[in-house]
Amino acid sequence: MAYGGPERLEDVEAYYTDIRHGAPPPPELLGELVARYRAIGGGSPLPRIVERQRAALADELARRGREMPVRVGMRHTEPRIARAVEALAGDGLERIVGLALAPQRSPSIVGYAQAATAALERLGAGAPRLTMVESWHEEPRLVEALAAATRDALASAAGAARPWVLFTAHSLPERLGQEAEAYRSEVERTAALVAARAGVGRWSVALQSAGRTGESWLGPELRSEIRRLAGEGTDVVVVCPVGFVSDHLEVLYDIDIDARAVAHGAGARLVRARSMNDDPVFVAALADVVERALDPIPNGGDA
Repeated sequence: MAYGGPERLEDVEAYYTDIRHGAPPPPELLGELVARYRAIGGGSPLPRIVERQRAALADELARRGREMPVRVGMRHTEPRIARAVEALAGDGLERIVGLALAPQRSPSIVGYAQAATAALERLGAGAPRLTMVESWHEEPRLVEALAAATRDALASAAGAARPWVLFTAHSLPERLGQEAEAYRSEVERTAALVAARAGVGRWSVALQSAGRTGESWLGPELRSEIRRLAGEGTDVVVVCPVGFVSDHLEVLYDIDIDARAVAHGAGARLVRARSMNDDPVFVAALADVVERALDPIPNGGDA
């Protein structure tokens, strides 16, 4: 399961309206979002990438002797989570594993689970049961894949006198309280594991892509951290998104365009670690997560 994204500029308004629970966006905010999608090529590559991830995961599971249907469900664009659940139920399955393509538990994960559960409830008696993966932020092969991407990014910055690695994830509103802090802790844990695996000594965590809601969001904020680091003499900032596993707007615009411009203006260079997309080690991590959900640790429960 994933958030979804508009593949064409003409789809942006419907997507934005869906995110806003059916309320049409103000023209100025819509225009700004359309401009951002135009800047990254005219739409989101996320649906195509998630389809590649789906196919690669199905192949990896089959290679392990676990042939099973793998379907995509999106929260805000087609194919919707409900449609994926209905299709799986139509295959006569007894059990569904729900895996959100976000390693750290956040309110979005809860939303995915609620959408899947509601679809199952509508199906009534005999519907498959759902095992929802709530978090996989410490998954060993995820850490391995992110560490490899971080090392490659640092290698491309060879010659930098004082490089620094910023591990990033999407921010959350501070009003979420303990839920937001628990999410931040998982992001920091993923970052620490990746830094240790990659042999990175100079690093920190920044949060990005806060919504335009007029309220306080978790920090430290990515652009502010870039300015601070540059002011302290950092010449290259390597950004590794540990909360995103695909190329999409928050990576291709918020990091590659917006944050890079901030770094340039502050006298530093920004290098971004590649996204996971359908990286084979990352896909193996997804398969490990699915297998663990299918075969829970004895006496450890089944979500």
